Amino acid sequence: MVFGVIAARGGSKGLPGKNILPLLGKPLIAWTVRTAKDAKALDRCVVSTDDATIAEAARQAGGEVPFTRPAELATDGAGMVEVLQHAVRWLEASAKTRPEIVVLLQATSPLREPAEIDGVVELVKKGADSAQTVAEDHTHPMHRFSLEGDKLQSLFIDPESHAQRQDGKPVYRPTGSVFAMRYPVLMEQRRIRGKDHRGLVCPFETSIDIDGIWDFRLAELVAAERSLPR
Repeated sequence: MVFGVIAARGGSKGLPGKNILPLLGKPLIAWTVRTAKDAKALDRCVVSTDDATIAEAARQAGGEVPFTRPAELATDGAGMVEVLQHAVRWLEASAKTRPEIVVLLQATSPLREPAEIDGVVELVKKGADSAQTVAEDHTHPMHRFSLEGDKLQSLFIDPESHAQRQDGKPVYRPTGSVFAMRYPVLMEQRRIRGKDHRGLVCPFETSIDIDGIWDFRLAELVAAERSLPR
C-alpha cells in the first residue's frame, strides 16, 4: 500500500493563514488535495492538520481529514518525521493496514503535477529506500559566499577559476513538494531520507515552495500562465 499524507498546519508565521489563501480563487490546500486525487500511485491519502478551517477547506476539495493533528505536532519546532509517524499509526490502528511506502505532500507546493507524485513513488518501488523531487539550482555553490563584516568569503573554491555556471557540475535543490520513503525508514530509522535516496528532477514551474508573500505572488503568476490555452 502507498499511503499519502498532506501536511498543512495552521500556525504559519511567515505568511499567516497561507494554507487557505486563495490561489486563483481556490484555497491553497485544495490544489494539493486535487493533485493527490489525480495521482495514480496513491492508494489512500489523508490530510494532517491541527486547524479546523484548513480541514474544512480540504474536505470541500474532496480530501479526507479523518483526524486532528495533536497540538504538539503543529508547533514551529515539530518534526515532520513525528507528523508522518502519527498519521501512519492512525492508519495502522483504524484500518489494520501497514503501508509499504509513505508519501509526504506539503500544501505549500501547490503547482506539482500528479505525474511527479507517481514518479517519486516509482523510484522507491524500483528499489530505493526513499526519493524526493528536486529542481536544478541555477545559483551554483561555487558562486555562494559567507560574510565576515562586509568581506565576502567564497564557500567552496575560487569563483574566478570557474566563472561560468555551465562550467560546473549541475546541482539540485529540494523542492519540498514530494517525498516518499519505505515504512522501515520512517518508522524504525525515524528518517525521511534513507541510505539509498533518489531524486526526480522537476521543472521550475512545478517547484515553487510558498514560504512568504512573494513566493505566493510568484505562484499566482505561474498558475495563471499555465492555465492559458496553448
